[in-house]
Amino acid sequence: MSIKDNYKDSSAKSKDKTSKFGLALLGLSGGVAIAVSIVGLSFISPALRKICLPYVPATTAQINNVMTALSGRSGRLIDIGSGDGRIVLAAAKMGFRADGVELNPWLVAFSRLQAYRLGLASSTKFYRKNLWKFNLQPYQNIVIFGVEEMMLDLEDKLCREIDSDTYVVACRFPFPTWIPDNTFGSGIDTVWLYKNPVTSINNKMERQD
Repeated sequence: MSIKDNYKDSSAKSKDKTSKFGLALLGLSGGVAIAVSIVGLSFISPALRKICLPYVPATTAQINNVMTALSGRSGRLIDIGSGDGRIVLAAAKMGFRADGVELNPWLVAFSRLQAYRLGLASSTKFYRKNLWKFNLQPYQNIVIFGVEEMMLDLEDKLCREIDSDTYVVACRFPFPTWIPDNTFGSGIDTVWLYKNPVTSINNKMERQD
């Protein structure tokens, strides 16, 4: 075989290897893109809903303000839109039987893992459910990190479902028609405490009659 033939044969083999490597790289890139899309969709999809409840982690100051607002309380607690579970876990450490409701499956899985890692799995539960379809009646303490657009609708839901001896803590945005009994913190870390809001509303209506 001549030098020229050897060169052609070597060049053909090199092109074949390059082609196979390119196909493998393309397949790997496609797989990564699909995986990223699947994971990302669970974070993006809430933004496509009529009322968006985005994932914004609570600050240490916000957590401390919530726990201060609920100081001396006991019973069951629910964090609406629990995100990565940090409010639920902090409440469990204070002795609450604490639950979280969150639509994002990855955040629910992470929260459960954190609860197990911290030895709090037996005193916490995390539900992957739509908050509008979740029954709040069993809870004596309710925490919500909401957005302004949802707070009026949430008022109506709470009035229909909660009992008289219930404390509600709103973070980032207050309820539009309820009058808070106390506030804690300042700026973005402010939380508003509403003590027995259903009883307060009923008493106000009776006085007006």
